Amino acid sequence: MKILLIEDDKLLGETLAEYLQIKGIETLWLWDERQIVKIIKQYEFDVIVVDLILKFSSGEELILALRKAGIQTPILVITAKRSITDKERCFIRGADDYLIKPFEFKEIVLRIKALCNRRHRENIVTIRDIVVNLDAKTLHSGKEEIKISQKAWDVLCLLIKNRGEVVDTETILDYVWQDKDVGEEIVRAYIKQLRKILPPDSIQVYYGQGYKLN
Repeated sequence: MKILLIEDDKLLGETLAEYLQIKGIETLWLWDERQIVKIIKQYEFDVIVVDLILKFSSGEELILALRKAGIQTPILVITAKRSITDKERCFIRGADDYLIKPFEFKEIVLRIKALCNRRHRENIVTIRDIVVNLDAKTLHSGKEEIKISQKAWDVLCLLIKNRGEVVDTETILDYVWQDKDVGEEIVRAYIKQLRKILPPDSIQVYYGQGYKLN
């Protein structure tokens, strides 16, 4: 097991990295998050652990950037931020777990192992006869590959991440288009495209609220 730890508190980062190594978890620790682009290209990680309050950017921005770049590695947030709003913001952007400081080191080991195990189970999602490979970023119906645009893929990934729950239009706009000046009609267009591809009633429309992947 190999993880990437992004923590700008040098005392905590060094101490935690040493503890994880002792527990058999190979750990690459970054205290300067600007190095992440180079590191992600060089190594494959089972889990990424990231603090929210970093030196040069926010952890929330980093999480979203990783997901937009197609990185599907599970992300565990460690932070002193406690509000439900902070948690919601991270989960919407693609975090998989959220651990509030201070925490026992034993607990973070348990969470890392759980995320690692979950990753190997969830990288392939089936929607009836459609197989979605999140790592390869492909859709297949039987032996036939279905091609979709990057934006449609981003919308689908967000719905998969929140499957069984209604995802509101504003959340989709924030995740896929970020600060671009687009409206609800573009979300409706991509949802319509996905509904033509996926089995009937896979995406349920809640008018005035959002969309749910069944």
